Amino acid sequence: MEIIEKKLKKAFLEVLNKITSHELQENDIVIEIPKDNNNGDYATNVALKYSKLFNTKPQALALEIKELFDYEKYDVDSIEIAGPGFINLFLNKANLASTINNIINLKDDYGQWPLQDHPLINVEYVSANPTGDLHLGHARQASLGDSITRLYKKAGFKVIREYYINDAGNQIDNLAKSTIVRYHELFDIKMEMPEDGYYGQDIKDIAFLIKNLVNDQYLNDESEEAYQYFKQTALQFELDKLKRDLKDFGVEFEIWTSEQALYDEGKVDVALEKLALTNATYQQDGAVWLKSSAYGDDKDRVLVKSDGTLTYLTPDIANHMQKIDNGAEYMVNLWGADHHGYIKRMQVALEIFTGQKNLLDVDIVQMVRLIKDGEEVKMSKRSGNAIGLRELCEEVGIDAVRYFFASRAGSSHFDFDLGLATSHSNDNPVYYAQYAHARMCSILEIAKEFNIETLQAELLDNQKEVNLIKHLNEFPNMVMDAAKLRAPHRVTNYIQKLASLFHSYYNECKVIDKENMALTSARLYLLEACKITLANALALIGVQALEKM
Repeated sequence: MEIIEKKLKKAFLEVLNKITSHELQENDIVIEIPKDNNNGDYATNVALKYSKLFNTKPQALALEIKELFDYEKYDVDSIEIAGPGFINLFLNKANLASTINNIINLKDDYGQWPLQDHPLINVEYVSANPTGDLHLGHARQASLGDSITRLYKKAGFKVIREYYINDAGNQIDNLAKSTIVRYHELFDIKMEMPEDGYYGQDIKDIAFLIKNLVNDQYLNDESEEAYQYFKQTALQFELDKLKRDLKDFGVEFEIWTSEQALYDEGKVDVALEKLALTNATYQQDGAVWLKSSAYGDDKDRVLVKSDGTLTYLTPDIANHMQKIDNGAEYMVNLWGADHHGYIKRMQVALEIFTGQKNLLDVDIVQMVRLIKDGEEVKMSKRSGNAIGLRELCEEVGIDAVRYFFASRAGSSHFDFDLGLATSHSNDNPVYYAQYAHARMCSILEIAKEFNIETLQAELLDNQKEVNLIKHLNEFPNMVMDAAKLRAPHRVTNYIQKLASLFHSYYNECKVIDKENMALTSARLYLLEACKITLANALALIGVQALEKM
């Protein structure tokens, strides 16, 4: 079944093409749901928009459209002209209710778009250093990034999810040195922590693991072999923990790209060589510079410092070139707010390499504040450090964390209210949504004892039923819009409205009436469609559709 809006666009396109030689497209026509039900089920401004093109007044064009409209073909009961030329449509209720059968037939596939003719999208997100627990900024990126990729897939886009492992550089050396210190402490040997060392419990855990594995084998051993053992063991421990925490959070990746591997495989050197061959670099003061200002950056950028060390930009360029080698035709990165000034230089580097603009979009994700009883909570009761992803999930539940993070655009600062997230009240949006689904399941479970009749759509004429059906019909359009805009908060907005419409409907209308089984059956069909749609919407942001609460 066609989405109602698409069907109505075809109807108006058919009429307009009868009275003009101009070639109009479906996308030129806007169909909206009026806020006031008295203004119809749907409305359009086509008469206002195209009156000049047709060399007539809007009302005259609207009247001509009304006269030529094929009401029976497009299941429209009537058209009313309002104001200066708005066209309000009142649909045949059977047309509205046909949405119900469509949803029930498609089930989990409702809202799924066919595969789009669109480039393969590589989405990189989280990409935290494997040196400790994921903090709340990483958690927000994980929630948003995973929800965006779910939306892309539901909208029919080809997408691949990538985690860029920053496993090279000073932070990894400090991880290894910190582990060596803790290892020696287990043998009562005191050593000084490195500058910018790591003091978390996980470092002690790694040292304890190493002691159990090798006992005192590397005690006072300053060889490169010993150092590499500590480094690789600590790195693998942290990476395994990071992957476990993300998997428990419902976030997984197809590609894990190692920064160190880019060096080991010579891909960083290759990137520098290719840039030099394109005459995009030059040497000055002993350093190698990228001619980024020639491509719109505010200044040129250093790739290789005068001491021979590389800037962060250089391996990142190699990483993005590898994305292209892996088949990516368009790239999306989710970065923290401290990377805002980094965007243009990376876009410029890709343009220099490929000769193409707009290959990379970057969504900046702002930090999170935890709020409890009106006060900011900064430190973990357990460790004394900043609260991390796992502890937050243990405190309020994975569903609440994912829902709350998805509910606000990443570009805005977010205060995570711990009290609200754990409350069992309608003020808690995730509770409100999950309770709506559980209530639907409960009613449908009770109804199993009845013999359900076939759907008589014309019986669903209560305005609250019509509002529900129209909102259910909006789901596929919402999926596509949210995917294109990379806006998971549009999903939570949709969910909240669906839950609100359902709760309002349930409080007014008696679903199960043994004295009127035809109406009962119709309403149960509607509830089944609501349940499927709500579950599909929750799945887009990685939240469970609970059957009992």
